[in-house]
Amino acid sequence: MALLAMIIPILMLGVVLALGRYEELLLPEERDEAGPATVPAPLRPASSPTSSATSSPGPAGTPAPSP
Repeated sequence: MALLAMIIPILMLGVVLALGRYEELLLPEERDEAGPATVPAPLRPASSPTSSATSSPGPAGTPAPSP
């Protein structure tokens, strides 16, 4: 039993390492020597006169606020 308790964790570690290698083969990283790709600019919401001060109503089933 003690031998089994020593073998199982070692085998599990081997399986995890093998799966990591397998993942690297399936999904190789594409490295660009010129640097990272350009980051797109964040999207800005369209400005409209109604969206500046009003909020949208709550989802259906939301209880009304108590007075």
